Amino acid sequence: MSASAGYTDYTLQALAQTRNPDTLGWSIVVLIGLASYLYTVEIQARRWPVVFAGLGFLLMDLFNETVNGIVAHASGYAAIWTVTGPTVYQPLVGLNAEILFTFAIAGMGFAKVLPEDRHARILGIDNRLFLVTVFSMLSVGIEVALHFGGIFHWAYPWWGWPAVPLIVVVGYMPFYGIAAWLHDLGEQRAKQLRLLALVGGTDLALIVVFGPVLGWL
Repeated sequence: MSASAGYTDYTLQALAQTRNPDTLGWSIVVLIGLASYLYTVEIQARRWPVVFAGLGFLLMDLFNETVNGIVAHASGYAAIWTVTGPTVYQPLVGLNAEILFTFAIAGMGFAKVLPEDRHARILGIDNRLFLVTVFSMLSVGIEVALHFGGIFHWAYPWWGWPAVPLIVVVGYMPFYGIAAWLHDLGEQRAKQLRLLALVGGTDLALIVVFGPVLGWL
């Protein structure tokens, strides 16, 4: 994606470090090692529902991040969200390595707090819906803190502070929702793999078409 005078200052800052090898740092090795270790532990224990929950969460995030990058180019103004500041690597305008590896393991952590009884209720609410909502709200709370910290930016009035309910519902509930869904499929490997293939295949198609082919990302 080439820079344009029409972009916001934050977008130009993010574009300057997107896939810039000069930002690479050794900390990325730690992030890779941590994620690899956590997935290995779950795989060795054959806790496949937890593993699939983690992968589903990550793949849903990659979908959103790719669409966000497409919006940045198509608008000629800004992505829906943009990240700036020091990073060990930034693959997309709204995604850096630190966020990527956080989301790589967040779904597994969420799966581990899901009650074993799928039908149990919390405060009279379906426990899955309750936890998906609460974790989504907590995630948006972190985004708000990062925004006011000056390293996470929103450009549109309908997505950002104080219009955060939409971010909760559209930005995060699908992440936690698919993690819960994959987890609750239990030992239904075929269904889990088909769902992951659908989301992952969509991600790959978008990245290839709008990345190397069109150069929008």
